[in-house]
Amino acid sequence: MSTRTKKLFLLDAMALIYRAHFAFSKNPRINSKGMNTGAVMGFTNVLLEIMHKEKPSHLGVAFDTSAPTFRHKAYAEYKANRESQPEEIRTAIPFCKAIVRGFNIPLLEMDGFEADDIIGTFAKSASKDEFEVYMMTPDKDYAQLVDEHIFLYKPAFMGNGVEILGIPEVLAKFDIQNVDQVRDVLGLKGDAVDNIPGIPGVGDKTASKLLKEYGTVENIVAHASELKGALKTRVESFGQQGIFSKELATIMLEVPVPFVEEELVLTEPNEPALTEIFEELEFRTIAKRAFKKIEKEEKPKKETSQMGLFDGGGPSAEESAPSSTFETIDTIKHTYTLVDTEEGRKQLIKLMNASPSFCFDTETTSLETVDAEIVGLAVSLKTGTAYYVPFGADQTQTAIELKEFQALLEDPEKLKIGQNLKYDIQILRNYDISVKGPLFDTMLAHYLIDPETAHSMDRMAENYLNYSPVSISTLIGPKGKNQKSIRDAEIKEVCEYACEDADITLQLKEKLEPQIKELGLEKLLHEVEEPLSFVLSDMEYTGVSIDKEALAKMSVELEEASRIAQDEIFKTAGMEFNIGSPKQLGEVLFDKLKLVDKPKKTKSGQYATGEDILSKLAAEHDIANKILEFREYQKLKSTYVDALPRLISPTDGRVHTDYRQTVAVTGRLSSNNPNLQNIPIRTIKGREIRKAFVPQQKEHLLMAADYSQVELRIMAAFSGDQSMQEAFRAGRDIHANTASKVFKVPLAEVDGGMRRKAKEVNFGIIYGISAFGLSQNLNIPRGEASEIIRAYFEEFPSVKSYMDSTIETARENEYVETILGRRRYLRNINSKNFTMRGFDERNAINAPIQGSAADIIKVAMINIHDWMKTEKLKSKMIMQVHDELVFEVPKDELALLQEKVQEMMQHAVSLDVPLEVEVGTGANWLEAH
Repeated sequence: MSTRTKKLFLLDAMALIYRAHFAFSKNPRINSKGMNTGAVMGFTNVLLEIMHKEKPSHLGVAFDTSAPTFRHKAYAEYKANRESQPEEIRTAIPFCKAIVRGFNIPLLEMDGFEADDIIGTFAKSASKDEFEVYMMTPDKDYAQLVDEHIFLYKPAFMGNGVEILGIPEVLAKFDIQNVDQVRDVLGLKGDAVDNIPGIPGVGDKTASKLLKEYGTVENIVAHASELKGALKTRVESFGQQGIFSKELATIMLEVPVPFVEEELVLTEPNEPALTEIFEELEFRTIAKRAFKKIEKEEKPKKETSQMGLFDGGGPSAEESAPSSTFETIDTIKHTYTLVDTEEGRKQLIKLMNASPSFCFDTETTSLETVDAEIVGLAVSLKTGTAYYVPFGADQTQTAIELKEFQALLEDPEKLKIGQNLKYDIQILRNYDISVKGPLFDTMLAHYLIDPETAHSMDRMAENYLNYSPVSISTLIGPKGKNQKSIRDAEIKEVCEYACEDADITLQLKEKLEPQIKELGLEKLLHEVEEPLSFVLSDMEYTGVSIDKEALAKMSVELEEASRIAQDEIFKTAGMEFNIGSPKQLGEVLFDKLKLVDKPKKTKSGQYATGEDILSKLAAEHDIANKILEFREYQKLKSTYVDALPRLISPTDGRVHTDYRQTVAVTGRLSSNNPNLQNIPIRTIKGREIRKAFVPQQKEHLLMAADYSQVELRIMAAFSGDQSMQEAFRAGRDIHANTASKVFKVPLAEVDGGMRRKAKEVNFGIIYGISAFGLSQNLNIPRGEASEIIRAYFEEFPSVKSYMDSTIETARENEYVETILGRRRYLRNINSKNFTMRGFDERNAINAPIQGSAADIIKVAMINIHDWMKTEKLKSKMIMQVHDELVFEVPKDELALLQEKVQEMMQHAVSLDVPLEVEVGTGANWLEAH
């Protein structure tokens, strides 16, 4: 143990300010003056935590300046891919600096150098002078500075506790042999955040393996001939780039800023100066904490803060934000009972039967529902009290003991409370238990109340209950190869962890339920989102069959297509180059081939070579078209064709996606592993992937039912525009109808070009398209685009009136609603920042329409699912992709399903225009679509 008594904390201010900004960005802290104070609040809370809890003897805060550094001069593209600094951060920085000065803490900065260079210089100087040094930052690059007396102090974030890295932790984290190899790791793999290129295709595992054999990047490059395959080619081609990347990632230790120990001594704050700042910011709670004397004795361990101060969410008022020290299982009175006998289970079941509701949570071996095994069940009937029932390691015995709770779980009258109940419903189904009855899902409730923040139980506990729950990592260790199973954890610890989950979830229900009622969200929660959990659970459980042989054949075809496209690109260019490198591609297209006179450049000065640029060039230049083809083939192969077979479950040979209800703020479902929503449809090669989605049984077919132009129909209904409504009722081509009116020609004389422009306007209007945007999409002059939009609004005045009134209402309420009352909050709708305000104005138009489309298909899914259950059909709903539902259907049920699905989708809600549904069938998804 170190005997050093001097303790220096060096804070990377910009990293901490950015982290605070993004944590609070989805639920900002706005004071009475309309200022967003989240970034300043998060930064100040961290500063106070360090002073009060860590009790440094010395403290310094380092800031970056706006001046270019020596790295920018060496490499113009350094950090070039970073977005411009948000307005809130530009506002926050002067306040943060003033607060640092108010605490009489030295503010460390120097033009030409970054904060990490200053911190590195100070850390190395201090460690030689009897200091224990802690570098506080989330930035992993600082790990290269760690030594016997210098530590990387990573702040708590989003439920994870503080992490302190010394030499052993750095070596383990990077899987290296000495700390200096951190620089080599960064040189090999690069850093996307700082735009340091590294060696393409080298990740953590490859970097670690190479360094164990060769020691340094320089030595790896020197021995490139000993490597094999693609790795050899990459190291030979990009080795010098790797060495240069290492230099860029190396922290400078000789910044000409003097290390003066006396200036870093932590002293009493300048109370008048800080009081003035805190009054301006309206930081009343922070002010009370700021002027407490820093205690000389440590508090009991159980009161140590979790430092969860970057966590967003919760109330907007600063006074009701979470305090710096959360309650924990050690500080709150509770009664958690282990129920590990048959008699105990009987007594618990008796209590549950006597209660109109119960909160429950399953403890399992995995988050993958297909393969997970239940190890226990936690139940809470009143706050502060919970029970944990462990089941036998033998799955046969587990099933027997779990069956004792089946009647309760399947009781159609009893309210079941939980967090992400879709998971529990699906897990219990693996044991032939079909959960029934009304639900209260805290995750879904919070999603409707505050759709843009995180909905995890831990985050909500901190925000609503000022409580920090036990982390699963305390039971089974951090993720990695040495992570234990929950079966291996101490039963007493599992009991407390599981009971706490159930108890906290019940407490959250009591906090969230009144808000659901106050906001009028009861129907949306209890009649749409919660019932949908049952539908999605069944869909996920069923999964979809994939034709591996078809994908294997497609993979070969795409590989060959990529090679042919590459050869044609090289032939046209007259040279070989890395097509995947935007820099090299730009130089070939615009320096060598000179495709345009004044090519567009990125902020870093590099030629822009994105899809939008290439698409415009493709009409006149074949090489641009071939590059787009090459990119498409590469993406299709890696993202879908080669990836899908790896997701097939060995249990049943099907792919089981995870539908997520709480991701998209519009209400749309998202899916993960695989993301079915992103399966391509617009290109021929992309559509081919759908051929691989097939029925598992030969006598079955796939049936796809797709809403036709649902968002345009919703716009017609919401705006009340008679012309649009009449066109839909008459079954006319809506795009031709629009073209006829905008271009003032008879319907019969509308040509393909007119219809294409009208289609772009029809859909663009929903997303608040501008004349500039339309001109870009159609590749026409901005004046022509402006005239088309003007003509559109002249012919459809009700649409313009609806849009204007919607934005005006949004400005008053700072939210908009869908047809079922789903809210989208627009906190920047009144911002003085034109870009942020414009973004929210477009969302004000789009969110009610896109969200209503999501509402409609969800209602249809519930109705269809319930009908199929009642009729005891063998058909299964297997996929939902945006406005489309896909079914696996026995041929003898096809006619009935076609009729009823179309009918129920068309009548899911009542609109002033008819909802049209196109139904197709086939031997695969492509044929059915």
